[in-house]
Amino acid sequence: MQQEAAALLHWYDANARQMPWRSPPNSAQRPDPYRIWLSEVMLQQTTVATVRDYFNRFTTRWPTVSALAMAKDADVIAEWAGLGYYARARNLLKCARAVHNLGGFPDSCEQLLTLPGIGPYTAAAVASIAFNQPATVVDGNVERVMARLFNIHTPLPAAKPELTALAATLTPQSRPGDYAQAVMDLGATICTPRNPACGICPLRPFCAAQAQGTQTALPFKTPKPEKPTRQGTLWLARHPNGDWLVEQRPAKGLLGGTIGFPGNGWDSKSHHTAAPVIANWQECGEIKHTFTHFHAVLRVLAGTTSAQPDHGMFQPVNPDNLPTLMRKAYDLASPALLPR
Repeated sequence: MQQEAAALLHWYDANARQMPWRSPPNSAQRPDPYRIWLSEVMLQQTTVATVRDYFNRFTTRWPTVSALAMAKDADVIAEWAGLGYYARARNLLKCARAVHNLGGFPDSCEQLLTLPGIGPYTAAAVASIAFNQPATVVDGNVERVMARLFNIHTPLPAAKPELTALAATLTPQSRPGDYAQAVMDLGATICTPRNPACGICPLRPFCAAQAQGTQTALPFKTPKPEKPTRQGTLWLARHPNGDWLVEQRPAKGLLGGTIGFPGNGWDSKSHHTAAPVIANWQECGEIKHTFTHFHAVLRVLAGTTSAQPDHGMFQPVNPDNLPTLMRKAYDLASPALLPR
């Protein structure tokens, strides 16, 4: 084992973060591949602090991959509400059903990559952490550690192949799962984007950037183009019986498969050119929300009505099951529509 890997594993044995999906360092008991896969899907574009509660709710309700495979799509989408990137939830179900049909998770990257929604990062994470295969796991934390360790000045994302190749040179044959988690923990707690704690870093003796004094500048990144802003409207109508006017969003696209309020202007799939129903509309203000490729600034109108809409349906709404954008609109409009 290389010195870097040995030093990092020694540090990890004493400093590993406790996660509900992890086994203790150097444990003879391997983690459940279902829990590793589920956590990695949830952690894409989402923080550990946010994921913990979602993970615990999911695994309480669906404790095995087969239980998740048998779940209704609408139930899974509702539990996912607030995590964003809803294509992940749809792929989660497709993958769970494929794994159930196989009788369990395959243990190699090559086989894992054949499953719906599993890309190189997730395949490597499951193979290494759940099955102790020497697969190289590279996320944003690992890219930052490698850029500093080897003093790589090529900006991201162009540097990704180079950083992945360098990470592969350090992946040990022994304890590769612990090593993968150790590098990610190091990036999350020590080799942080700003003000890295080099004084207590186990890789300091090997770090080329620290020796050159470039660690706080790395990794370099190619500037992203400024996101455009889309203006639009959301209409929140409530029936006298307490139900809300909602629509089932298309399975693909923004907030795919979720329940939402009628709107226009912010999404190409929004078909309304005017209010979807006659109501005593009142202005509630505006909400702002950022998607991957654009910012949305939406005017929110609220009203009560018993008129039948041309599109959508009246039904009870649990605000906890709404996507974040729709929850913002609900929170803004509900004081005008809920009994005081």
